[in-house]
Amino acid sequence: MELWELSARECIRDTVARYNHAGDAGRYEDMIACFADDGVLAVVGGESHRGHAELRTFLSGVGETATPGFSSLRHCVTNLLIDVESPDTASGRSYFQVLTDIGLDHWGRYRDRFVRTADRWLLVHRSVKTDGYTPGSYFA
Repeated sequence: MELWELSARECIRDTVARYNHAGDAGRYEDMIACFADDGVLAVVGGESHRGHAELRTFLSGVGETATPGFSSLRHCVTNLLIDVESPDTASGRSYFQVLTDIGLDHWGRYRDRFVRTADRWLLVHRSVKTDGYTPGSYFA
């Protein structure tokens, strides 16, 4: 493995962590900044949202509908598997669990594609598939 690939992997891990930490804190602009300008967030079984304007509308709507009722939100992302395809492109797969005041709220998988920009790696496509919900989930 070459040094540029190690750097790419660490930068991608940083992007994934920043996305989830920002979401947990309700900082939607910081979440959106993890996407390329024309990046897509695709919800399996739901809609796709392309570009920063659509992402902003979608993410702020999620926050407005889910926020009442819980005081704690934590995304736990595990088993991040990164495939660096070139110095400028990569893909990733990971699992997530979301904890709220009720404990484990829901869980699923991310499937990502990344692109390297001048200063960081950004999401060009994120697919979110929720595999299950706990009874009483805030997000079901």
